[in-house]
Amino acid sequence: MTQHPLPESTTSAASTRPRLVTVDEALAGAPSWSELRADGERLLWLESRPTENRRTTIVDGDGVELTPAPFCVRSRVMEYGGGAWDARNGVVVAVDDVRNQVIEVATDRPVTPASQQVRYGGLQVHPNLDLVLAVREDHRGPGEAVTTVVALRLSGGNDDFGRVLVSGPDFVAGPRLSPDGRLAWFEWNHPDMPWDRSAVRTAPLAFEEDGTGWQLGQVTTVMDEPEVSAQHPQWDVDPSGRTTLWFTADESGYWNLHSWTPEQGSSLVWPVDADCDHPVWTLTGPSWAVSGGRLLVHQMVQGWPRLVVIDLVAGVVRHPEFDGLAEVRSCVVAGNEAHALVGLVAAGDALVRVRLDEDHPRVTLRAGGRRPDWQPTLPTSITVSGSNGDVQAWLYLPEPAEHAPALIVKSHGGPTSSASIAHSPLNDFWTSRGYAVVDVNYSGSTGFGRDYRNRLRGQWGLLDVADCVAVVDHLVDAGAVDPRKVSITGGSAGGYTTLQSLVSTDRYTAGVSRYGIGDLVMLATDTHKFESRYLDSLVGPWPADEATYLARSPIHHVDRLSTPMLILQGSDDKVVPRNQAEAMAEAVRSKGLPVELKLYPGEGHGFRGGEARRDALERELTFYERLFG
Repeated sequence: MTQHPLPESTTSAASTRPRLVTVDEALAGAPSWSELRADGERLLWLESRPTENRRTTIVDGDGVELTPAPFCVRSRVMEYGGGAWDARNGVVVAVDDVRNQVIEVATDRPVTPASQQVRYGGLQVHPNLDLVLAVREDHRGPGEAVTTVVALRLSGGNDDFGRVLVSGPDFVAGPRLSPDGRLAWFEWNHPDMPWDRSAVRTAPLAFEEDGTGWQLGQVTTVMDEPEVSAQHPQWDVDPSGRTTLWFTADESGYWNLHSWTPEQGSSLVWPVDADCDHPVWTLTGPSWAVSGGRLLVHQMVQGWPRLVVIDLVAGVVRHPEFDGLAEVRSCVVAGNEAHALVGLVAAGDALVRVRLDEDHPRVTLRAGGRRPDWQPTLPTSITVSGSNGDVQAWLYLPEPAEHAPALIVKSHGGPTSSASIAHSPLNDFWTSRGYAVVDVNYSGSTGFGRDYRNRLRGQWGLLDVADCVAVVDHLVDAGAVDPRKVSITGGSAGGYTTLQSLVSTDRYTAGVSRYGIGDLVMLATDTHKFESRYLDSLVGPWPADEATYLARSPIHHVDRLSTPMLILQGSDDKVVPRNQAEAMAEAVRSKGLPVELKLYPGEGHGFRGGEARRDALERELTFYERLFG
């Protein structure tokens, strides 16, 4: 791993500090964009609006909103959703979270019955076939929800909630229909998560006129191997007319691009020591695209994102220059152009265009990319030696001051996720007040290949904690931060790392947990289907490894806690139920230790409402000011 130099110590001579970023500015930010679609020459995408309680709506390249309030485009499949809409031939379908239905947007006509127990996501619409493909999550029966791929009639009705096409696996995702009538999807089973092992399969799909409707033919396995994550199948027709299935798989150690045809089977197309896809937490599509034998791909090189053009027609690979790229969320390819929704280091989300037929492809801004009204703090990559290998982190330093600053350590969620360097007004909120922020890609993070991701197997609550401490020690030893003023914070799995750090190390002087996990036993026995076996790989099989669960549950070790704690929790959280936060707070109180618990009515896993988000930020600021001055 490349060693990046640490920025100059902040203990240098004082300089004029930039103006404070206000609470309103930190929370408002710019709308976030995702799930780009191309319907002919028309570009459409999802826009999540912070000022509307993060309501998500469909907009087009001209700024026209297709789903005005109260319509909220959102899926709840696997709790994290994704793929809640699609567009083709002028027809747009979307899941309305308000009505709990799939809606044909132009006419506002329901495609499915309203139901709180049947959820849809991963949509793909085919108007010429009167067909909407969807992943259906059915909670009507006893036990776990049943996940299937179903065919819905676009013309409506669907009183049966869709004809089941694919069933059997614990999870199915990404249904895609080829022009010549083959359905592709990927699937996985307990106890694996999709990044542990998943399989891509395909089968012919035909409509039977005898009244039986859509029927799936013999299933062919495209890729299904132990310790291999195969995902995100996408169809393409090259200039010769050959139909090819594209997907990513990580048998090389990285998510790389593969192709498959019935005649030639599957093959690795572009081997590179970099991840070219992301972990499947939602039913959104891949962050790469293919059309006519041309691909726009993103790759992660030691945490840094890059865009790559692969032109199979010309037989070349090109690397567009793009300063300030933070992440690639979604791509489309059409002819000689590609478009991508990207996050930027120093500005809001943007739509960019890439010419595919140039020797030196240009990246031009099409929309968005709005810069804040203040000077943003730019990240610096640092790499430190951890107990099980190098650890990467993103460091945000305030303006130099007379004294070394207090430090806020961020532990991202997941834990199979990563720290993004897309511009965050919240980071600027803290640095403008003189705090340093470090966002740690601890062992288990994505974007560094399977080996880095697998480090956390059986080590959650140990290695993530040790990696964060190693980063803090590095900064303290360099004189970059004040060792007496170090807080750790995180949400969900990052909240667990926060709580576990506070009870197992003495490095921190404060901690803030947002909907964090305090009791691993409670999480293993009371969570939703998607993550119900997640801990098998992170901790060990339950209940066989009960002793390990107890040993690594912060709630059982509050006697080791000696730092103030702030716990923020949504009352309606289904991923980490509120009883986790309440039990943790009560355990700390019973020891006579300082703790503050704030429950937000109506909020789930992640705060969406403006009032809750404002209160949480102001409460955290007050917490630090009281401790650090």
